[in-house]
Amino acid sequence: MKLAIVGVTGVVGREMLEVLSERKFPFTEFIPVASEKSCGKEISLDGKNYEIISLTKLLERDIDLAFFSAGREISKTWAPKLAAKGVKVIDNSSYWRMRSKNKLIVPEINGEGLSINDMIIANPNCSTIQLVMALAPLHKKFVVKRAVVSTYQAVSGTGKKAVEQLKNEKNKIDAEMAYPHQIFQNVLPHCDDFTDNHYTKEEMKLTNETKKILDKNIDVIATAVRIPVSRGHSESVNITFEHDFDLDEIRAVLNQMNGVTVLDNPSKNKYPMPINTYKKDEVFVGRIRKDFTQSNTLNIWIVADNLRKGAATNTVQIGEYLIANNLL
Repeated sequence: MKLAIVGVTGVVGREMLEVLSERKFPFTEFIPVASEKSCGKEISLDGKNYEIISLTKLLERDIDLAFFSAGREISKTWAPKLAAKGVKVIDNSSYWRMRSKNKLIVPEINGEGLSINDMIIANPNCSTIQLVMALAPLHKKFVVKRAVVSTYQAVSGTGKKAVEQLKNEKNKIDAEMAYPHQIFQNVLPHCDDFTDNHYTKEEMKLTNETKKILDKNIDVIATAVRIPVSRGHSESVNITFEHDFDLDEIRAVLNQMNGVTVLDNPSKNKYPMPINTYKKDEVFVGRIRKDFTQSNTLNIWIVADNLRKGAATNTVQIGEYLIANNLL
């Protein structure tokens, strides 16, 4: 099992190293890949140092599996080159997600749809992953018709530059900005670029990716907001079902979902918060309550570490699924 990580020096790439170590991913050879400025430097995994190489050099190597987290343009250009050599690619960028020939995978939900012929597999957007992890079991039981989502997204979802902006502003350091406005002590109703329909790309990802992963008949409408938190995305979700439910049923269904943890005891101040989810792989759900203004409608609060299940962990889990099912 010869494994490469493309974009190994980035925020998600470094998180992948931790997840590989924690989950004891069964590689026999590891090849770290990054931009030319990082080539020749070393990176550590499980106490061993590995020299970083370029994508050009990677093409000359014999590998089985590559995790990509280097942006859509790198994925667009290089993933097909590796796939043509017989390398399985699991891509964390947005480029392949909505292409009809590429699977968009959350292993607990639709991993069984993978086949040995899938050479480039897309990892969903971080905010989508935590949403569908909660929606999937509820949809199976009660049939989701519509979800209204408001997100509260950490700056690490933008990348290293945004994390640095938050730190610099907190420390009153004037430096380069990732956002058009201050993020420290502020809230930006602006995640990614705006599109022609006045929604941002991030908001449309929640709509389109949920339909592709779960059911094209589910309507999702979102407002995506950036908050001054380093890591951990939160979502307030209002869900309308085809069938009626009671709250005990909802909790039971969520508790039975692998990878979901119900944390819901408001009387004792127990509910999910980003600080609870740091470096954890589960998706946490709380504030479970009926919408008393609409029939068959539920309000829930979903929180997950966007760099873990929202990115690195889901990527590694797809790799584990391929290995376990002899799909490499």
